[in-house]
Amino acid sequence: MPSGKTVKFLLFEVLQFAALIVPIFVIMERFARLIRDGRGRDLTAYWLVVAVSIAYVTTATLLVWVPLKYLILKQRGALSEITQWRPTALAYLILCTFPCFAILIASSKVQVDGGQRLDHFTELPVSLVLFCLICVDFIERIRPCKLMGQSDSLDSDFDMSGPVLTHLEQVTTVTGQLHADEGQNGSTRAQSEVRNGSTSGRLQDFSGSPNRSAVSPRATTAAYLYSSSSRRRSYSGRLGFLWRRDGRAEVFVDSFLFWLDTVEMVRVAGEPSVFYSAWVFPVYILAFMSTLRMAITPHNPLLSLAGVALQDLPFFIIRVALIVVFGYVTPVLYPLKNVLVSLTFLYFTFLTKLKIFRSQSMF
Repeated sequence: MPSGKTVKFLLFEVLQFAALIVPIFVIMERFARLIRDGRGRDLTAYWLVVAVSIAYVTTATLLVWVPLKYLILKQRGALSEITQWRPTALAYLILCTFPCFAILIASSKVQVDGGQRLDHFTELPVSLVLFCLICVDFIERIRPCKLMGQSDSLDSDFDMSGPVLTHLEQVTTVTGQLHADEGQNGSTRAQSEVRNGSTSGRLQDFSGSPNRSAVSPRATTAAYLYSSSSRRRSYSGRLGFLWRRDGRAEVFVDSFLFWLDTVEMVRVAGEPSVFYSAWVFPVYILAFMSTLRMAITPHNPLLSLAGVALQDLPFFIIRVALIVVFGYVTPVLYPLKNVLVSLTFLYFTFLTKLKIFRSQSMF
């Protein structure tokens, strides 16, 4: 009886291999039918394309995919020291995503040159390529976690909760020191007035006002620090199931959100006015360039820069051009998202380090 780790390993490997070969076979079979119809129902051309697809999948599997998986499993060579990028994801992009996008561009070129509009590869093939891409990304992210029971990596890998309250020390600031000096002066003055038999009304209002109650900096600091364990205890009870969460499910949602912008860009390429024009080339090329972000590990600081350089900035330029040429083939929300993400990244990463933006008196 195989162990649970062995079953999980085999399941992930079978799913990734299926995600590698299924999109290629579907795209190539669709392209073979396109070539057949363009040549007057020529079956020889159809079976030739199918044979090429089978030969490509066999060669890529035996020469690249299987050796790469073996080296990763055995931790051999330079692959054992890789921690900032994912070799499996990069190999998948080169072996599957790149050929599929190339076939989509070739299908457009064949029909435009022949003056035909037989098929623009909508829905099933394109959606299948992107879905398999998302599945591979999800498998790479969830691989360290268990598939049954409670996740051990919930707090360490997925839960980005606040700092744990362990030890607090009072930190004296300039403002706090000024308030402390004012309080000492006020108390000294109040004591002298009490000795003379009179009490200041201002001091009575200060001591009696609930909004001016004495709160130590330690209590104020403690209000912003919380412990994850105490947070779980506060959510226990009859309705505690409403606050239940698991990082493994959230990783699946994050994977889809991570690729949402690329999915929209590929959808624009499927519009007939765009697909049967020269604009399909830059659209698919930029869409593939954005998929290269999958090779970077999710917690790598380089991922933010790659997102702006490979996705948001190029997507903003091409979307503005598409709207000018073809009209509103893409919602205005997406170019707004691209420009805002690019500007905020540039501002908070680079401009805030300049001397003029480090002044505390501005904001």
